[in-house]
Amino acid sequence: MLISVLIPCFNEKKTIEEIVTRINKLKNLDIEIIIIDDKSNDGTKEILQNKVNNNVSKIIYNDKNYGKGYCIRKGFDIAKGDIILIQDADLEYDPKEYFKLIKPITDGNADVVYGSRFIGGDERRILFFWHTIANKLLTLLSNIFTNLNLTDMETCYKVFKKEIVKKIQLKENGFGFDPEITAKISKLKPRIYEIGISYFGRTYEDGKKINFKDALIVLKCIIIYNLF
Repeated sequence: MLISVLIPCFNEKKTIEEIVTRINKLKNLDIEIIIIDDKSNDGTKEILQNKVNNNVSKIIYNDKNYGKGYCIRKGFDIAKGDIILIQDADLEYDPKEYFKLIKPITDGNADVVYGSRFIGGDERRILFFWHTIANKLLTLLSNIFTNLNLTDMETCYKVFKKEIVKKIQLKENGFGFDPEITAKISKLKPRIYEIGISYFGRTYEDGKKINFKDALIVLKCIIIYNLF
């Protein structure tokens, strides 16, 4: 199966080349890499043009900063893979996890796989207590509406059969993407699996972007896309 790896990217000059290198080092996987640059202004665009361009299948350059959800929708539109996998442009998530993330799908057991930072015995960097609490509360609220028992609704690692993605229409441009796609997928009643993954979280000094305002947007989207 061809795997389309979608990488939404905004101001990740320190890590974008390395994450592409790590993906390309994976053996025995048929992968196309699609990067969607969200109008980076820190030198990321120049790295993409001069160092990364020949090592990926496609780079899309947005005309302005739209948000992560918009970038993923653009990737969905052109992805050719049988399986579509979302990868952040930083180094918090390790591409070596791809093998176990896609296994429930290639084995014929799953249509959707979420990689959870909160289950399993893999290594996880310890950072922000209140981020973890907020994540678990938002996941709990999402589960109440969707009747799923996910442990990590906001994980980056979400993997889909292409035909599942084609059945839903997404609207959110920013971090509201996660609760929106979870709500809309749950209504299709596909076979959803969760896999424990490692997590190498970073600090705000390292470039972490999500904040309290984004949590409020996620909360709003959980309510909107599940009730209306």
